[in-house]
Amino acid sequence: MIEVKHLNKVYRLGKIQVQALQDVTLSISAGEFVAIMGPSGSGKSTLMNIIGCLDRPTEGSYVLDGVDVAGMNDRELARIRNLKIGFVFQTFNLLPRLTAQRNVELPMLYAGVKRSECRRRALEALDRVGLLDRAHHRPNELSGGQRQRVAIARALANHPAMLLADEPTGNLDSRSGEEIMAIFQQLNSEGATIVLVSHEREIAEHAGRILNFRDGRLTKDETVDRPVDARDVLKSLPVQEVAVP
Repeated sequence: MIEVKHLNKVYRLGKIQVQALQDVTLSISAGEFVAIMGPSGSGKSTLMNIIGCLDRPTEGSYVLDGVDVAGMNDRELARIRNLKIGFVFQTFNLLPRLTAQRNVELPMLYAGVKRSECRRRALEALDRVGLLDRAHHRPNELSGGQRQRVAIARALANHPAMLLADEPTGNLDSRSGEEIMAIFQQLNSEGATIVLVSHEREIAEHAGRILNFRDGRLTKDETVDRPVDARDVLKSLPVQEVAVP
């Protein structure tokens, strides 16, 4: 699914050069659930931006789902982002005036999908994350965890080759965070390829594999023998009632 070879990224600020990534080589197979973690300045965000086709490497190659994207122009990268990558962000990035359904429909509309098909796929995606009954609610009528579920549904809408999640539980309480991780684990069990960026070890351990970065280098590639099952954790947490306007 992902093949990165000898990746380097240098940012130039006047006469100053910052080496954000140094000779990174790694591969991620289809159907894997991989977490990328490391301290601030470790290079994980830069790698996420390159994997998500939001930035370009200075040197090296990057192949996504059989397509070499390292040398693509901006228009080609935008198309790859829309069709092959589903993004889930820490801040949800939902449009406040649109309902959950309309928010999920947006990337499909940009891809030229017919309106009737957009509606069908949006409702199907919301059903997958357990929010079909909230399809006509706006973001301010949803809890934080529900907003993130809408964001996941939106990421699924175009049937991407990969889900890329950037600190998806960072703005959530512990129970909502575990609910989101349970959804990711369920999607992965259904065959979804997921790459998650986190600075929290307890979140990263929900994945089957952890890539550790420091000073722009991949320092450790470890397999999690038994990933934490968020559904088991949820059973141990006290029930919380969420008041929704």
